[in-house]
Amino acid sequence: MPSNPPLAAWVAELRFDAQGLIPAIAQDHNNNQILMVAWMNAEAVLATVATGHAVYWSRSRQKLWHKGEESGHQQIIKEVRLDCDSDVLILRVEQVGGIACHTGRASCFFRVLVDGEWQTTEPVLKSPAEIYS
Repeated sequence: MPSNPPLAAWVAELRFDAQGLIPAIAQDHNNNQILMVAWMNAEAVLATVATGHAVYWSRSRQKLWHKGEESGHQQIIKEVRLDCDSDVLILRVEQVGGIACHTGRASCFFRVLVDGEWQTTEPVLKSPAEIYS
C-alpha cells in the first residue's frame, strides 16, 4: 500500500455518523465482487490500516471485530478507498479461504429479487457448523 499522509490528517477527513461509525464495503480485489458491508469506528479504521487486515466494529457485541478471528476467513487489505462525501469506505481485499459470509458463502449478497421473491443464487461453500466449531 502507498505511504499514508500524517495519521490525524487522513482520519480527520472521514465523516463518521452520530454513533461514530462509517460503513465499509468489502470488495474482492480480483473480481470486484461485493463481499459484505460492515461498520468501522476510528479505532477499527486505524487498526485496519496498521495491520493490513480488516478490522470492523461489531454493533451487536460493541467491540472491535477482527474479520476471520473465529472463522479464519481474514480479509487482507489491498486498497482503501473513500467516497466523494467522505462517509463510506471501500476495502479492496483478498478474501482468505474465499468465504466472507458467516453463512459459509463467498459473499453476504447471495439473494436476488426475482418476480417479488428473494431467491438464493450462491451456494454454501462450507457449512457454518464446520466454520465455527
